[in-house]
Amino acid sequence: MEISVAWLLGFAWIAGILPIFLASFPISSLNSFHQFILVLASRGKILQPSSSSSSSNKFTVPQRFFLHFYLVGVAWTTFLLIITWHYAHNLASLSDYSAYLTGTSKSGVSTAELSHRVWLSVFLLLLMEVQVLRRLYETVFVFNYSPSARMHIFAYLTGLFFYTAAPLSLCHFYFFEALHAAEYRGIEMNVKNEDVSSVDFNWWYYIEPIVKLGWCQLAGAAIFAWGWVHQRRCHAILGSLRKRRERADEYVIPYGDWFEMVSSPHYLAEMIIYLGLLVASGGTDFTIWLLNLFVVANLGFAAAETQRWYLRKFEDYPRTRRAILPFVY
Repeated sequence: MEISVAWLLGFAWIAGILPIFLASFPISSLNSFHQFILVLASRGKILQPSSSSSSSNKFTVPQRFFLHFYLVGVAWTTFLLIITWHYAHNLASLSDYSAYLTGTSKSGVSTAELSHRVWLSVFLLLLMEVQVLRRLYETVFVFNYSPSARMHIFAYLTGLFFYTAAPLSLCHFYFFEALHAAEYRGIEMNVKNEDVSSVDFNWWYYIEPIVKLGWCQLAGAAIFAWGWVHQRRCHAILGSLRKRRERADEYVIPYGDWFEMVSSPHYLAEMIIYLGLLVASGGTDFTIWLLNLFVVANLGFAAAETQRWYLRKFEDYPRTRRAILPFVY
């Protein structure tokens, strides 16, 4: 069952990556396909005129629906974090669980190695939780979406898919085991009539395995934090611009932080955030590689269109700025 989840996630990521990569090739014969993908992915200022016309307005939703992405992301990531953390804790203790678990893991690794891998998933989910919580806060308190700003329904559904599949990709190997373990524990507590509030939690016992993870996790967390901080700064800049506008639909050139180098530094920061997750994972899970490739393809495509929009919109736009990679692209 767990293997089928890995295959399903892998197929879904590849299905999302290939069309974007194909549409990104500067080949004239692919122009119509490029425009098709652009319409499906368009939102906000890069929403295509044909998509915003009255005849096709039914295929768009308000851009403020971004809030739904992060509500789903927070709820789903929190759920996965709780059941995976519970599973990791009980793997470490192996008291009453020894009769419930069936020996070694499906990959044949020892209990100690399995425990390390599950705690690694807990660590990755913790980082993801920090990310989606901040994005939820920014959507509510930082951004001020124009009432006229819209996004294509396909882009909306893609966002919902992403914030469901991305957290699951960080713990998919142990998802069903963790789910069954939580179910077993719930049944056990019900049979014993245990009161949850009476359980004595040893917080250090829950946290110590995370603290003892290796250098890959520390390096990945540092990369994640670097991108996280800069994305927060760039979003604050964008949010402040929206608050200072005389009209809700007016656009101005952003300056400050990584905006001095690229047109979409918040996208660059997001790439770095997911690169941090990849490094923290140790780079052994192909599903997390595919997650990163999707982030790069999707945001790279959006950044290129944003760059073209800025150059068309503003005659005085800084020509030294690249789309998303400083001095390169």
